[in-house]
Amino acid sequence: MDIDRLKHSYAVAKKMMDIAKEYDLSKEDIMNCFLIGLNHDIGYEFTPNGINHNKIGGQLLRDNGFKYWQEVYYHGDIDCTYDSIFLDILNKADMQIDKYGNDVGYDRRIEDIKKRYGEESIIYKNCVILIESLRIK
Repeated sequence: MDIDRLKHSYAVAKKMMDIAKEYDLSKEDIMNCFLIGLNHDIGYEFTPNGINHNKIGGQLLRDNGFKYWQEVYYHGDIDCTYDSIFLDILNKADMQIDKYGNDVGYDRRIEDIKKRYGEESIIYKNCVILIESLRIK
């Protein structure tokens, strides 16, 4: 993964730990949040355009026995029926950390996605829906 993706993943892992503490999760669950965040974008290494990076990464982690592979597999998926507190925390963290690893909050994150992919892109539209649902939770 490139250095920016690594910075993003590390910052998502740290943000997940912060959110997990707000949920009053156990120390073990907080540590698991770090591992989930650190690995959530591993699929980018195996796709040239980032499309389906979540599915590719989730499958890779599943095949290697990672307990929380489903969180990686379903992160960012607005139509997913899988539900877990760890997936909610991952989506909340991922949608607040920009591509350089800065904690920018939902509004600046969505603006960055719009600039990079365009307002008519499916990526942008899905992120808007995801963020709206996260604000409700």
